[in-house]
Amino acid sequence: MLTFAVAVFLLISTPGPGVLSTAGFGAAYGFRPSLRYVFGLFLGTNLVMLAVITGFAAIVLSIDVLRLVLLTLSMSYLVYLASKIAFAGAKIAFIEAQNPPGVLSGVLLQAINPKAYVVNTSLIMGFGFFPNSPALEVIIKVVIANAIWVPLHLAWLYAGTILHELNLSPKVQRAINILMASAMLAVVVLAAFHYSANTQ
Repeated sequence: MLTFAVAVFLLISTPGPGVLSTAGFGAAYGFRPSLRYVFGLFLGTNLVMLAVITGFAAIVLSIDVLRLVLLTLSMSYLVYLASKIAFAGAKIAFIEAQNPPGVLSGVLLQAINPKAYVVNTSLIMGFGFFPNSPALEVIIKVVIANAIWVPLHLAWLYAGTILHELNLSPKVQRAINILMASAMLAVVVLAAFHYSANTQ
């Protein structure tokens, strides 16, 4: 169970579209207004987890056309996000948000977020600790995952609000933006390579 908890922490805390956009909305709007978006991510994450548990995600992702649509949508979003970061210049900005974030935005992001499916599949299907009671194991896993997910995302949201207040030099701010944009583009390249390798 401890191994599972550590895995949850490591898999969730690594930057992905949900984490980066959480920090971005924090930087753009502040902590309180962005809580709706984080709540949407929370709902979306649990819906993805439910899809994994019921096997629905496996069925959907086994259909090549639907998998390609999901990948295309998520990659397009990541490219958009990377462009916003890269062209932010000397201004710290995870994303340049024009509209207040909402619950639906968070839910929809998780629905097309490949990391959400990979992470939840790894956690639900792996790290078994109650082999004789799989239903109880799944319930405990969901509780542990959410108990770690919530404070981690609130911490990323808070980090975004703090970054907004820092008075960093233009050179440092520009370097942060370029580094973040490069990381997002690397995710796109890896996702495309992985999809190509698995469809040949």
